Amino acid sequence: MNKVVANADEAVRDVQDGAMILCGGFGLCGNPENLISALHKKGVKNLTLVSNNCGTTDKGLGILLANKQVRKMYASYVGENKEFERQFLSGELEVELNPQGTLAERLRAGGAGLGGFFTPTGAGTKIAEGKETRVIDGREMIFEKPLKGDFAIIRAWKGDTWGNLVFRKTARNFSPVMATAAKCTIAEVEHLVKPGELDPDQVHVPSVFVKRIFQGGNYQKWVEKRTVRAG
Repeated sequence: MNKVVANADEAVRDVQDGAMILCGGFGLCGNPENLISALHKKGVKNLTLVSNNCGTTDKGLGILLANKQVRKMYASYVGENKEFERQFLSGELEVELNPQGTLAERLRAGGAGLGGFFTPTGAGTKIAEGKETRVIDGREMIFEKPLKGDFAIIRAWKGDTWGNLVFRKTARNFSPVMATAAKCTIAEVEHLVKPGELDPDQVHVPSVFVKRIFQGGNYQKWVEKRTVRAG
């Protein structure tokens, strides 16, 4: 049951070119900083990434993009990253935009083993192009397929050696559903504890979904736009 690996490099040892990776984070909040750095150092190419966004130009997932390691991106927000804009407009990067709730539900469906779902979000817009539509209870709806990954890389506040995870506030974001939707979920944690030290009622991701876990370090916890109230 001990799922602990030594570090981020060991955790991503079998990530190969062309892998589909689900990455927790909302902007820069809750990014798995050590795992992103390990993938950058490993140099794997042609990755398909699923995340709310692709970090900023020089932080978070943005470093993988700048290093030409990303082939396709599933996201709901693509601002804050000039290199993303450049690659998208030049045709270097394939992008599939999803409404934010739809992205979360596609991941949840992937983890739950569902074949997809109908949603009114995006009906009648470019999002609906090429998708099956139905009228349900008088509303036009479009069919969305589930999203599943080869790997999920996530960061939690606390985790035990068995792989139970606890997140802190908004840093939780997409991570719990991503943990369920990947063949191999890798978690880095700010505090690694022994089994029994976590309150079972407070566990956000049970250990059954986590394959590898390690103690992270040197967290920057970047802030995209820091504002200060005028005195």
